[in-house]
Amino acid sequence: METIQSLLGGFAVALSGINLLFGFLGCLLGTVVGVLPGLGPAATISLLLPVVYAMNSPATSLIFLAGIFYGSMYGGSTTSILLNLPGEAASVVTAIDGHEMAKKGRAGAALSIAAIGSFIAGTVGVIGMSFIGPPVAELALKFGAPEYFALMVLGLLLAVFLTSGSPLKGCIMLFLGIFLANIGIDPLTGRERFTFGTLELMGGFDFVTIAMGMFGLSEILLTLEKEVSSEFVTTKIGRLWPTAKDWMESKWAIIRGSIIGFFVGVIPGGGAVVSSLVSYSVERKFAKHPEEFGKGAIAAVAGPESANNGASSSSFIPLLTLGIPCNASIAMIYAALLVQGITPGPFLLNDHPDVFWGVIASMYIGNVILVILNLPLVGVWVKLLKIPFGILAPLIVMITAVGCYSLENNMFNVFAFIGFGIFGYIVRKLDFEPGPLLMAFILSPLMENSLRQSLMLSQGSFSIFFTRPISGSFMATFFIVIIWQFISKFRKSRKKGPVSFL
Repeated sequence: METIQSLLGGFAVALSGINLLFGFLGCLLGTVVGVLPGLGPAATISLLLPVVYAMNSPATSLIFLAGIFYGSMYGGSTTSILLNLPGEAASVVTAIDGHEMAKKGRAGAALSIAAIGSFIAGTVGVIGMSFIGPPVAELALKFGAPEYFALMVLGLLLAVFLTSGSPLKGCIMLFLGIFLANIGIDPLTGRERFTFGTLELMGGFDFVTIAMGMFGLSEILLTLEKEVSSEFVTTKIGRLWPTAKDWMESKWAIIRGSIIGFFVGVIPGGGAVVSSLVSYSVERKFAKHPEEFGKGAIAAVAGPESANNGASSSSFIPLLTLGIPCNASIAMIYAALLVQGITPGPFLLNDHPDVFWGVIASMYIGNVILVILNLPLVGVWVKLLKIPFGILAPLIVMITAVGCYSLENNMFNVFAFIGFGIFGYIVRKLDFEPGPLLMAFILSPLMENSLRQSLMLSQGSFSIFFTRPISGSFMATFFIVIIWQFISKFRKSRKKGPVSFL
């Protein structure tokens, strides 16, 4: 009953004029981001972080950025189905069978089942968040410094192993993020760390600058390399509403995808991409005719689309209750809250209930807005692809550079933005994932503080992390994950040749 009353209070926040407006704008911009290839939610949110500085309300900024994040999951399905051109990474799986349906003249059914599945999964995710979030936050209040340190170490490990790409390369980016976070003045001793006598580095690097460079500018540079074709495979969408047969083939896929997305989204490093891949594999195993997968199976559209939207909602649970970002996009939103002077975590629910419940209520509203935006306006979104990215890119870079300068009114941030953009472009060309770097940069100061407090409590003994029940469980899981990775690699090596972690 208390949860329902709090949720009603959240709706009062979300339905206020300014919050409703920014919630709509977030969903609208998120749909555009999902449609346009090359501008994922992480890159877009990073480019918009300077805008958050100008917002007076933390609830408004969080509602706006959350709308961009889960809105992009909806928009990505449109061009994946019609053009075989995923606008967002999580929609790559949707393109496999969705585009085949479009070539058979069933684009309308694919689009509608993707939107409906997204709506159901998103709503399931928000309902789960409404009822699971408060107990998790209450449990987190029992955490001490050792528990938080162990949880963050485990979270970073999972972020490395669950993201796509090489675990070794992920670890390299992780340690690089920790190094960058330690540049500046030691908060305890006041000594300079890795500043090399440079005055500008005494304050350390600004998160916004790194985020806009590593994700925003590098993404633009990579997109400019690609030739994006917007040729239609069909000139007619066809019947928009699914048939009874489509519903029968999709209903269990939507249910399974919603459940998979919810639980995978909570895991650090999981997120929408992993959940959509897991859902596709599960649906193929449950299918009566698995040979149809890859040739236009509607369950292969319904399941992954439901999973990625369920994950986008549930990934807010560890952010708001534990203060742990699960993926790069959520890390950006974490930074936006810090800009507003709010630290996500277990105290958020008690200290800022308007922010906690306001964003949850806005997701209920946002899911309805996104269904309305995506189905009737399909033609409008596809026409966006006719705008040459070569025209949009310079405008985006110019506006972003001005935003970097406005952070502290100096050129150092602008040069750092360009430098991190070039660096991000290079490492992504070499197949390094930038996500672990960003998450490590955010969590490193918190980990350092928790480590120091823990060692002070134990008089310098590391046994405190293993003798306390909760932290000991986290550390045990940490080593189990590492051992399992080695066992998995060893098994693969017996089949495919010498083992490699590269």
